[in-house]
Amino acid sequence: MTELKITEIPDEKPVKMTVALPADLHRDLLAYAALFSGSDGTMDPARLVAPMLRQFMISDKGFARARRKRKGTSSEK
Repeated sequence: MTELKITEIPDEKPVKMTVALPADLHRDLLAYAALFSGSDGTMDPARLVAPMLRQFMISDKGFARARRKRKGTSSEK
């Protein structure tokens, strides 16, 4: 089986957003959803967007530093 970074989809109350994706990115998202769902292929690709964004932000060290810095300055007010 293919090892994917996204291992599960949390069941949380979602906030609705509308985004426009380039066609090539949409095709890749469909392919990822097919791999993620395995043989049944029933995964809605839109459910992957939030975990992918979360994984990206977790791995972005510059974002983490800026967020820590901002939290540090906001608590001093």
